[in-house]
Amino acid sequence: MALASAFNTIPCMRLSHTGIVKSRGQWARRPVALSFTRRRLTVRAAEKETETNEVQSQAPDKAPAKCGSSFNQLLGIKGASQETNLWKIRLQLTKPVTWPPLVWGVVCGAAASGNFHWTLEDVAKSSVCMLMSGPCLTGYAQTINDWYDREIDAINEPYRPIPSGAISENEVIAQIWVLLLAGLGLAGILDVWAGHSFPIVFYLALGGSLLSYIYSAPPLKLKQNGWIGNFAIGASYISLPWWAGHTLFGTLTPDIIVLTLLYSIAGLGIAIVNDFKSIEGDRAMGLQSLPVAFGAETAKWICVGAIDITQISVAGYLLGAGKSYCALALLALIIPQVVFQFQYFLKDPVKYDVKYQASAQPFFVLGLLVTALATSH
Repeated sequence: MALASAFNTIPCMRLSHTGIVKSRGQWARRPVALSFTRRRLTVRAAEKETETNEVQSQAPDKAPAKCGSSFNQLLGIKGASQETNLWKIRLQLTKPVTWPPLVWGVVCGAAASGNFHWTLEDVAKSSVCMLMSGPCLTGYAQTINDWYDREIDAINEPYRPIPSGAISENEVIAQIWVLLLAGLGLAGILDVWAGHSFPIVFYLALGGSLLSYIYSAPPLKLKQNGWIGNFAIGASYISLPWWAGHTLFGTLTPDIIVLTLLYSIAGLGIAIVNDFKSIEGDRAMGLQSLPVAFGAETAKWICVGAIDITQISVAGYLLGAGKSYCALALLALIIPQVVFQFQYFLKDPVKYDVKYQASAQPFFVLGLLVTALATSH
């Protein structure tokens, strides 16, 4: 039986590879060959079904989850449910999940100024500055980025509001203008409130808005270059809100400017985390993000290196400035970030990007506050 089975297998395998019709006709007259061919077809069908299942298992990255989270939708992150309510869609475009770093930057700037006091007026000033930096200007930046990324999103995330047609072009453009003008208006109010003879908060807001525009829009489109684009993000998320909070209560000094720009290199590393999920679309559209330019394996080490080396450098600066306790505190906050990098990000930067950021970022932002308090004037 074994010999007969082996003998009958050989011709059938030859047929499947050569595809000779005549041979297929000759073997069709033999019942044993016909029976085996049917078995082969069954196996092939099973293999095809397995391949289909494998493709379908990857589909959630390209399509919205049928049971997506409404909470994720409001935050503007992946795994969001499909929404038809226009105001929820507008909120999704502003990506509220990106607001906290800028709000925290205002807190750090106010702390570094040394002039913030827990009075109703100072709390109100800082709250308006947070509203300007987070919902208004970050919301503007995220909306305009989605607008100019609509072709890339049609490849990477076709279910997002703009490429899916959930919100019209005119509605998106109107949202961009409303958020921009609201942010600049609040900046002007803050300058008057703080008694500035030179409207520094307004010009910081204007400069940040221009940076957001040239980051996303042609012809400059800074995001086409992974280094320049991600550093622009780092500066927008760390330096600009810090400077706004600082100037609201005190005078911005050169050492603070240098220190925050140095921290923006860590922001560059954090920005790279978001590039891994867009490799396919970035490559198709000719964007040289770092994962596209260097490959995912090299880019993930550039990412963690920028984050960790920058913070270690800042700790060294604080140690040299005689702030040894603050330097040690900052080093202690770097350790869990490194642990989570190896536990999540370096294993799979696409699969674990959200989990890594949720785990590591709290320690990073606490380090920012430690630095701000250490440099308080």
